Amino acid sequence: MLELTLHVEGMSCGHCKAAVEGALQKVEGVKEVAVFLEEGTVTIRFDAEKTAPEVLIELIEEEGYEVLD
Repeated sequence: MLELTLHVEGMSCGHCKAAVEGALQKVEGVKEVAVFLEEGTVTIRFDAEKTAPEVLIELIEEEGYEVLD
């Protein structure tokens, strides 16, 4: 199980949090998602054999948020 913390720009409310969590939780292999609006981060625990960080980043960006380096 891997843990990935991403800095995400543009999340500011409960709807933002729900959109990101909902999109990521649909991915096979994702076990846990935690969105921290105040810090602007998303922490994801996932099985690297079932999904990849690039897939998770793409999903966040498809929801309209920018993942920072």
